[in-house]
Amino acid sequence: MTQAEKGEAENGKDKEREREREQRGAKRPIVPAAVPESLQEQIQSNFIVVIHPGSATLRLGRATDTLPVGIPHVIARRQRQPGQAACRDSWLLRDGLNKPESTEQRQNGLKMVDQAIWSKKMSNGARRIPVSPDQARSYNRQMRPAILDHSSGAKWTNTANHPEFLVGEEALYVNPLDSYNIHWPIRRGQLNLHAGPGGSLTAVLADLEVIWSHAIQKYLEIPLKDLKYYRCILLIPDIYNKQHVKELVNMILMKMGFSGIIVHQESVCATFGSGLSSACIVDVGDQKTSVCCVEDGVSHRNTRLCLAYGGSDVSRCFYWLMQRAGFPYRDCQLTNKLDCLLLQHLKETFCHLDQDISGLQDHEFQIRHPDSPALLYQFRLGDEKLQAPMALFYPATFGIVGQKMTTLQHRSQGDPEDPHDEHYLLATQSKQEQCLRRLLNNGIDTSGGFEIKTLTLNQKLYEAAMQCLTSLCKKSAKATADRKSMSKPGTYEGDLRGQATDISERIYPQEVELGSSQSDCMISGNDSEEPLSAHMSRKTAISQFEGKALGLDKAILHSIDCCASDDTKKKMYSSILVVGGGLMFHKAQEFLQHRILNKMPPSFRRVVENVEVITRPKDMDPRLIAWKGGAVLACLDTTQELWIYQREWQRFGVRMLRERAAFVW
Repeated sequence: MTQAEKGEAENGKDKEREREREQRGAKRPIVPAAVPESLQEQIQSNFIVVIHPGSATLRLGRATDTLPVGIPHVIARRQRQPGQAACRDSWLLRDGLNKPESTEQRQNGLKMVDQAIWSKKMSNGARRIPVSPDQARSYNRQMRPAILDHSSGAKWTNTANHPEFLVGEEALYVNPLDSYNIHWPIRRGQLNLHAGPGGSLTAVLADLEVIWSHAIQKYLEIPLKDLKYYRCILLIPDIYNKQHVKELVNMILMKMGFSGIIVHQESVCATFGSGLSSACIVDVGDQKTSVCCVEDGVSHRNTRLCLAYGGSDVSRCFYWLMQRAGFPYRDCQLTNKLDCLLLQHLKETFCHLDQDISGLQDHEFQIRHPDSPALLYQFRLGDEKLQAPMALFYPATFGIVGQKMTTLQHRSQGDPEDPHDEHYLLATQSKQEQCLRRLLNNGIDTSGGFEIKTLTLNQKLYEAAMQCLTSLCKKSAKATADRKSMSKPGTYEGDLRGQATDISERIYPQEVELGSSQSDCMISGNDSEEPLSAHMSRKTAISQFEGKALGLDKAILHSIDCCASDDTKKKMYSSILVVGGGLMFHKAQEFLQHRILNKMPPSFRRVVENVEVITRPKDMDPRLIAWKGGAVLACLDTTQELWIYQREWQRFGVRMLRERAAFVW
């Protein structure tokens, strides 16, 4: 028998012994099963599907595709019992617009916008002359539409066969008289959970599965039965809900049937897509705006914040301003999906951030609705085209009252399926071990949670540090048990609670520490032994901060100010990358750069050589940069260690995300 045959025979015996041990019920270590060599080989990129789910648009495609497919992220589901009241999720409308204070807040915001427009001189050095809406209103009210054609050419979606669901454009063009419910499964970057029909977690996940499966079949021409040969890269927001991400991964692997998945954050993928190593990422989407600082492939936890406004709020504000100027299309309704599409188009066509464009200008637009003639409207606009996008910097102009407008990175609530999470570490670590962990993990941001730079930290050092920490944790747990048996129940319980609170506040603050230079509410959170009253006042201040609507420039400054070192802050000021479709206005890059320069701290103004705002890296469409970064990720050799396979997920569940995620789970 040859040496190779002997080796094969021994391997066969080992497998048989392993099978026998499993049958006898022998305990096996809880570690991920070894991945077969065939799976470890680098998969071809055309068998990897990159999915970037947005609030308004779903973008997906093979990693080898030059451009992704983009469809409206909406579904129309047929009502089970015809005649019921239709449930249609709103697009441009939102809560908090019809409060008694909304009109006053909107007017105050507009005054601040007008003051900012007047205070900035034009390029020729002259002051800009404001244009009153009264000047345009008298002209616009006299205008009547011209009939271009008695048939608009647009048609309602054909529902004669009563399909169970319709997706994308077909869902938007469903006749309102048909018995269909309209659902947008993602709103403001998160799953659209609400108390109405179709608002449960199960229903939202079912909608996402149908939309994504339909798009993969129709546009990528991949039969669902063949998804077992494909893998998926899923882009998630920087401030994410762990429970929702877990459910999405389970849906992709166990229900849709992909063989493997990588989950990564949008901001990091944006740096990959733009070719930058470090940048302050400003993602202005349709429903939300997120800001965070990324350095060497790591999104710094303390710098993340999400603003609950975006491009759709600018569209709604533009409509309000046009109404003040006598908008001639008087049948326009924010509850009508086709009118919402029109307003989005008008915003993208006419709005700008160019101070040199002033005075009244004549414009025209067409309306082509199904079952209606094609109409041509002419009208005049003045400063409204500049005022609407400036509302991103003065969000009081949106008139949103009583809503949480700013979201920071909060500590996780924990998951029973993930026993060794941060709560476990808090309960088992002493202060000495925390100090040791800071020393060993040279990439940790201790003010807001563990930030291990997994892409740059030496792997051997990391593994040695983890073994050392595991040993220390075991000793600490034993010592804690000994103390518990020796101490009195009453006094020990109080000591333990005080110690746990102290550790919790030191290592994982309940909320991100706020900087000290951007807002009255931004106070220090580093004192580990603060009294209860100080702790409560800090929480109250953070709550007040989250209730405020930060302007886009102030949000960027706050995010950069939360970076750990001055060197990192300098990097971020010199590379501010704007992605998403919410700020695609003429002269937006110059406008944002001017505001950042004027409002940045004087100490940095002297040392930062140049503040650079990048809106179109490599002349790419900013809406596609994050998706492109996901496609780049699929081609990297280092990503082979990040794949989570279906059978691993089936066995270990959410623990695989902690083990394999490229960011700190």
